[in-house]
Amino acid sequence: MLDMFFNPRSIAVVGASENPQKLGHAILANLIDSGFPGRLYPVNPKAEEILGLKCYRSVLDIPGALDLIVVVIPSKFVSSVLEEAGQKGVQGAIIISAGFREAGAEGAEREKQLLEIARRYGMRIVGPNCLGIIDTLVPMNASFAAGTPSKGNIAFMSQSGALCTAILDYALAENIGFSHFVSLGNKADVDEVSLLEAWRDDPDTDVIIAYIEGLRDGAEFIRQARKTARQKPIVAVKSGRTASGSKAVSSHTGSLAGSDAAYDAAFLQSGVLRADSVQELFDYSTAFAYQPLLQGNRIAIVTNAGGPGVMATDALERNGLVLAQLQPETEQVLAGALPPAANIHNPVDVLGDARADRYEKALETVLHDPGVDGALIILTPQTSTEIVKTAEALVRVSKVSDKPITACWMGKKEVSAGIEVLAQNHVPNYPFPERAVAALGAMYKYWLWKQQPEPRIEAFDVDKEAVAELLKRVRQEGRNSIGDAEAQTILKAYGITTPQSKVAATPEEAVAYCEEIGYPVVMKIASPDILHKSDVGGIIVGVKNAEEVRQSFATLVERARAHRPDATIWGCQIQEMVTDAREIIIGMNRDPQFGPLMMFGLGGIYVEVLKDVTFRVAPMSREQAREMVESIRSYKLLTGVRGQPPADIDAVVETILRVSQLVVDFDEIAELDINPLLVREEGKGAVAVDMRLILK
Repeated sequence: MLDMFFNPRSIAVVGASENPQKLGHAILANLIDSGFPGRLYPVNPKAEEILGLKCYRSVLDIPGALDLIVVVIPSKFVSSVLEEAGQKGVQGAIIISAGFREAGAEGAEREKQLLEIARRYGMRIVGPNCLGIIDTLVPMNASFAAGTPSKGNIAFMSQSGALCTAILDYALAENIGFSHFVSLGNKADVDEVSLLEAWRDDPDTDVIIAYIEGLRDGAEFIRQARKTARQKPIVAVKSGRTASGSKAVSSHTGSLAGSDAAYDAAFLQSGVLRADSVQELFDYSTAFAYQPLLQGNRIAIVTNAGGPGVMATDALERNGLVLAQLQPETEQVLAGALPPAANIHNPVDVLGDARADRYEKALETVLHDPGVDGALIILTPQTSTEIVKTAEALVRVSKVSDKPITACWMGKKEVSAGIEVLAQNHVPNYPFPERAVAALGAMYKYWLWKQQPEPRIEAFDVDKEAVAELLKRVRQEGRNSIGDAEAQTILKAYGITTPQSKVAATPEEAVAYCEEIGYPVVMKIASPDILHKSDVGGIIVGVKNAEEVRQSFATLVERARAHRPDATIWGCQIQEMVTDAREIIIGMNRDPQFGPLMMFGLGGIYVEVLKDVTFRVAPMSREQAREMVESIRSYKLLTGVRGQPPADIDAVVETILRVSQLVVDFDEIAELDINPLLVREEGKGAVAVDMRLILK
């Protein structure tokens, strides 16, 4: 799909320079030094020859076909070069030049022109404002990076060019190889989605890693990432975890969401593993790239020191893993092979005087156990330790094992030679047990995600026309907010259970309706201008008779007028009182990149103080909605504790799915909260007592 970038037969460097200090010189030199097997053409009207290659005044002067150009000239001249390249039939352009969208309005207009030219000629663009592309398979280094990585099975993409150079230097030092290495820059054309599609079926790429600052089309990213993750792992670092950039919003959901929650949800639903740092990015990716996929969470630990074994054991639970229970036959073999003082139970302590043969026997034995899914080998440098020979033994076992092995050669100077052996033979090594366990945990999370069925989005039979008519009327009245009284119509239209409810314009109307539905009742101020009723004392619960109805009606109107003298007051909303139920909140905030971001959590203090909520991007499957419910820390309170019956979780899941359909059907809904949704005991359903909604 993007062969013009990853398998070109000919490349022109526009802006090639005789001056070694110029980027145009560095890029041409990198192409030559990397051993690019195709034809290279320097383009510079002021030179006859550069680095031994004939120079051309224009791409139009180059004889024969031309697949790819690398452009490194001032931004104001790039569009004319691209026009000539289009006429020449060039398929791809890597635009190194800066001075486009990142430089302001004038630069953004220049970038827009580039895209228009490229589309007219069917050309693809990487950049502008990027480091370039490195492909170790061609091989080709079409960048101004200081070095070329070794050949490997990891493909890397980054929006930040400067980060690319640092990562490349780190990879060179750590013997980490790449298949493709792409700096995306401004992403005028080729972006993360394009590369996910291109690398999905690439036989030379087993792992995709990415540094992401922002996405152009979040929904399309989820779709393409989900397809690609079914075939190979994707690990990403997303910068900007803080909520400082999020706008002010009026709903609970909006105030708790923030863009980072959307990325967490999107990555989770699409199978992308999120790393919290560049260090984690490589910790995870090397485990995936070099070892078989972990297919369970039962881990065996082999160590020559008790303390690090305990540290690793503690880390297992934090990463969703468990200490494997070794079978009696395994422990018998270990007892016959290890000294009497050794610990034959997991974690297996081979003792401080263990040499390579003892390590090798212990590792082979635990990996043979059917109750072990993967292993962590810890070595601390002691006087009897054979650091290099033990590494070589570990390599031998790794080459024949179908279970993943991670190593932890603890220390620096003394163990460096052993670490070198591990790196050269693709056994991932980590300086501390916690990092090794986290890498195994990432593998387990990915394996679990791959076991999930493809999400099936249900479609409920709803009255979409009734909602459309209500939203149209609200717009015509010049409003963008909908309070609970009107929201009842929306909830009913989408099959969400609501309490018996009616807006009474006078105290006598209120009394008549209360007599009809029976006491006790809940009374709320009914006003399109007052969404947060509790903030103005606009709710009275447990009204028991006609006298209290009249008194409550007057009180609610008085409070509302005191807080909002300009508010339109429709009267009071009368609702049947729902008892013996647990409060939860379901909400939605429309994220600018991913669209409708659904929220779920327990109500009351759990959302106000503890912020115990989870997020998913709509639409979602029934399995994803249930997982959303089960992911909150306080989920056990819904399953029944201290004699309480379990709540009707099926009804909660159903409500989430119906709200999900609502916000997908109407993209003009910017925010909404159902707060609370009162959930009765199992089998008795849930009732949406209050909803407020904000339109764009």
